[in-house]
Amino acid sequence: MTKVLIDGDILTYRAAFSCEGQPLGDACDKIDVMVEDIMAATSFDLFSENYEMFITGKGNFRYDIQETYKQNRSGKPKPEHLPGLRDYLVEAYNAKVSVDQEADDDIATRATALGPNAIIASIDKDFLQVPCWHYNLNRDTLVSVDLFEGLQFFYTQILMGDKADNIFGIKGVGPVKAGKLLAHATSEQDLFGICLDAYDYNEEKVIENARLLWLRREEGQVWQPPSVRS
Repeated sequence: MTKVLIDGDILTYRAAFSCEGQPLGDACDKIDVMVEDIMAATSFDLFSENYEMFITGKGNFRYDIQETYKQNRSGKPKPEHLPGLRDYLVEAYNAKVSVDQEADDDIATRATALGPNAIIASIDKDFLQVPCWHYNLNRDTLVSVDLFEGLQFFYTQILMGDKADNIFGIKGVGPVKAGKLLAHATSEQDLFGICLDAYDYNEEKVIENARLLWLRREEGQVWQPPSVRS
């Protein structure tokens, strides 16, 4: 069965910021409209129950990998209605709250279990490593990513890093240069080898970035290099 997997973190922040200073009920209404729009855009009726909602809870194993993970976000003020909207998603939409990982991991794991016809609804580019359908709320686009395309995106992230999450890649390497480096790869082993070469064979750094960037596909998964998995 095809299901729409909704990134509730995006919805709560968007509704909370847009309704700052207004009643909580207005922000909840905003959530309802966004969910209806997502379901309409992905060709499902809201009441068909062909959706699942996810939000991030407490703890994140990535802090054990790198203490500075997302440290650049600390201390920034959060909108007043964020806690109330999170409660609303649990009560009204039966949202799953992640434990010791991010909602992104729960979504990627669920998408993997459902198969390539799953639809992830978000604006987070990180999901493009997951082979399935992707609905972008901002662009109102629905695109499909296959297994190798997902791996190419993931290894591109390893080369570039992710400034939004305080993950550092190779200086001067952006999407264009990373794409050129990985262009001739035909297997995951090729992709990994290119990244190793680009990092002057600092395997520890490549693996650290990979483990920070990888969205889990099964419970408790720890990313391993392809040579270890084969």
